[in-house]
Amino acid sequence: MEKEYSTHERIKQKLPEVIGDEAFTQILKATLKSNHRMAFKLAYLCGLRVSEICNIKKEDFDHERRLIFVRQGKGKKDRYVPYPTKFIKKIEIEKNIPISCGVRALEIAFKNKCKKILNRNDLHFHNLRHSFATSLLGKGIPITDVQFWLGHSKLTTTSIYLKVSPDMALKRYEDLWE
Repeated sequence: MEKEYSTHERIKQKLPEVIGDEAFTQILKATLKSNHRMAFKLAYLCGLRVSEICNIKKEDFDHERRLIFVRQGKGKKDRYVPYPTKFIKKIEIEKNIPISCGVRALEIAFKNKCKKILNRNDLHFHNLRHSFATSLLGKGIPITDVQFWLGHSKLTTTSIYLKVSPDMALKRYEDLWE
């Protein structure tokens, strides 16, 4: 039997765990398989879901505009996301796309790297996407841009990332008094 919630009951919502740039760099350095490294970069630097990464093709990369066309992401929605050419090189794309392993293999590979390198058992592949969103907001990117790149229909879905980094709000507050 399904539990019915009254309008006064709230469902607990845990804040997503994020990975900082330094920890991510450690994971990348310890990742020997180039297709795993590429998948980790696409999640952390572009905010792609693991399923989207596994479905991406070479022709989805627009090198001139530095965009990736994400076909039929969650909710069967298409979208464009930027990719940083400083960290994702054309030669890397040519060599590793399409990713030659499945969703579960990438999830396991990432979880194992987090255990080994960061000594953390609580991180999952999707935390790379959470880290992408939190990092962008922390760098002052408008939430509506982040919403668009993540493919969220509702701004309230994206707004969870505002709560992850109270440092961002504190910095803006302190800047008011300088």
